[in-house]
Amino acid sequence: MPIQAVCFDVGETLIDETRHWEEWAAFLGVPRLTLFSAYGVLLERGQSLRRLFEIFRPDLDFAEVRRRRLSHYDFLPADLYPDAIPALTALRDRGFRVLIAGNQPVESEAALTRLGVPADVIASSAGWGVQKPDPRFFEKVVEAAGVPADRIAYVGDRVDNDVVPARAAGMTAVFLRRGPWGWMHEDHPQIDHAHLRIASLLGLPDALEALA
Repeated sequence: MPIQAVCFDVGETLIDETRHWEEWAAFLGVPRLTLFSAYGVLLERGQSLRRLFEIFRPDLDFAEVRRRRLSHYDFLPADLYPDAIPALTALRDRGFRVLIAGNQPVESEAALTRLGVPADVIASSAGWGVQKPDPRFFEKVVEAAGVPADRIAYVGDRVDNDVVPARAAGMTAVFLRRGPWGWMHEDHPQIDHAHLRIASLLGLPDALEALA
């Protein structure tokens, strides 16, 4: 079946989260290298990144800090990976329906809209009330795309949250090797669940058309 819709994860797929974590390092009062090293350890252990706050500032009311941060949540043009807008534009020019939906706060929807990303649908896990890898998240993707699951490609940087559940939902699973998760998951035991493995979004339109 030819692919008709392509849905993209957000963090480390379209958005470079480096600035985001640098700001958290400054807020927590730890050197960036220290925070990034701890991030890597938690990633390797498969633990929640919320542990960073428990490690460095156990005195914080995390819910209150998060609420305050979300009150001015935003993305900057420089946060977009250089291939993001060109790839999304190329897909739309070729007639693909483009969606953006990842594990993000609802504020990310307006932030992405302000960036002017070329997408037909911009959604978030918070807006939908369900997070990846829950199968219901991918049911929401199908609903938003308006086409059957086997006509949808889902693009993300994680095998556990993106590739495996997307394939289980009947979609074409595209693994993007970038960001901490992408590099660590390149040799993940379930990497073979990916129909496509790419290191840049620029070749994605051709790759999806070749699959058909």
